[in-house]
Amino acid sequence: MNQSVKAITDFIFVENEPQKCDAIMVIGGSNPELGEKAAELWKCGYAPLIFVGGGVSIKTGKFPGPKAKRNIYSEDYKTEFDFFMDVLLKNGVPIEAITGENRSGYTRQNAFYARKKVDEMQYKISKAILICKSFHARRSLMFYQLAFPKTEFLVVPIICYDICKDNWFTTEYGVQRVMGELSRCGNQFVDDYVHLRNT
Repeated sequence: MNQSVKAITDFIFVENEPQKCDAIMVIGGSNPELGEKAAELWKCGYAPLIFVGGGVSIKTGKFPGPKAKRNIYSEDYKTEFDFFMDVLLKNGVPIEAITGENRSGYTRQNAFYARKKVDEMQYKISKAILICKSFHARRSLMFYQLAFPKTEFLVVPIICYDICKDNWFTTEYGVQRVMGELSRCGNQFVDDYVHLRNT
């Protein structure tokens, strides 16, 4: 692995060992593996509450359906929240341990709508597990750190679309996804960091 590929890999593919936390937070999407991992961690006692986020695609205005395991997750889901709720319930998480929001259409909204919901609940989150796609890890973490500046996040990434830190640079699709993330980790945060500089 050359040095530039290693630098990009180290930046984009954030990963932490899970620890006991106040909440498990699942970023919106249509990959059931994220919800399944949240259920696994909940059942292992890592957190008492799972917070899921996600409305509909900003591009299509609807939930596209599960990316995998449609034979298991086969309901008519209106939002990402509805989808993940079903994934969690089918994997043994009781409904009282699940909360979230169903309005967000992209990652920034996932983070800031989550913050609004947490504040409405008056629920204190000092430490949280953040579950997301592996190549989405850095941008997800950056947005959640902006929305929850006093919370420590432990990123638990899930390999989706067969893209991981060891192989992303070996296929055109992997390069496109990761380099797209690298670009968005810059251009989607310009206003945020200008604001931070001026405060």
